[in-house]
Amino acid sequence: MNAVARSNAAGLRLWLARILFAALAAFAALQAWYLGWIVYWKWNDPAHTAFMQQAQQRLDLRRPAMRLQHQWVPYGRISPNLKRAVVAAEDARFLSHEGVDWEAVEKAYEQNLRRGHRAHGGSTISQQLAKNLFLSARRSYLRKAQELLITWMVEALWSKKRILEVYLNVAEWGDGVFGAQAAARHYFDVDAGALSPEEAATMAAMLPAPRLFDRHRDAPFLLQRTDSILHELPEARIP
Repeated sequence: MNAVARSNAAGLRLWLARILFAALAAFAALQAWYLGWIVYWKWNDPAHTAFMQQAQQRLDLRRPAMRLQHQWVPYGRISPNLKRAVVAAEDARFLSHEGVDWEAVEKAYEQNLRRGHRAHGGSTISQQLAKNLFLSARRSYLRKAQELLITWMVEALWSKKRILEVYLNVAEWGDGVFGAQAAARHYFDVDAGALSPEEAATMAAMLPAPRLFDRHRDAPFLLQRTDSILHELPEARIP
């Protein structure tokens, strides 16, 4: 290799090293940004989330005058029926896992393999919260990897009680409806603390497709899922 070729090769290596360093620095800065918000929200209640912003953008296109329905309520003012129903429906091992329920992931993988398409993700409440706070509903391996990193940050810094409190207050429960209080008023005209077991089970059953079930409240799947959650309610463990 002559001197010119060696110089070009060294220049290329230096260029690639700079690109790699810039990419790693950007990645570290992004994770630090997420971490900063997670630390802040450990003691302060989120006013907005990524999912809320995306929902408002959808509303702005269809009904510009409409605003999101959302009202924060502390953990103690949310019905234990709803807490148990959501845990039973979404994450039965919520208190025992560290962010990812690998048994549920394996079961979801096997179900998806049998169906021939991705229908179930096996996501825990912590994972769903990470996605709702910061990300989007779009599916990709890169987004899933980021979701896992955020999930582990949340699990490391927050108690299970705080995770469930924030989740119940920011979860999407209909077209422009976010959080337990707004959803309880929207569907049953009661406060979140007054939800009956049947009402709580219905709300929990809606979580996989809240905007769809907001329009189709008598859907057979919703009624069947509500009944199933009601039977699981007494066994659900909550913080």
